[in-house]
Amino acid sequence: MPTSRMLIGGGGDHRQKTSWPEVVGMGFLWAAMKIRIDRPDVDVEVHKVGDSVEPGYNNKRVRMFIYSGVVAQTPVIG
Repeated sequence: MPTSRMLIGGGGDHRQKTSWPEVVGMGFLWAAMKIRIDRPDVDVEVHKVGDSVEPGYNNKRVRMFIYSGVVAQTPVIG
């Protein structure tokens, strides 16, 4: 089943932050930039709340769930 998804690229391994509660309520582009500043080694996936996502853990991925362009829940590594 297709989902709406945006992938924001990764880089080198620097910091080890694993969750971003401070971005809940923030616009998703600003939130994605904050996550990428903290962890340039991860990819940020943006999904709408309710989207189906593939199961499985990936330590180089952060899933961000948004509603009306705003982060709706804490993004975490996985």
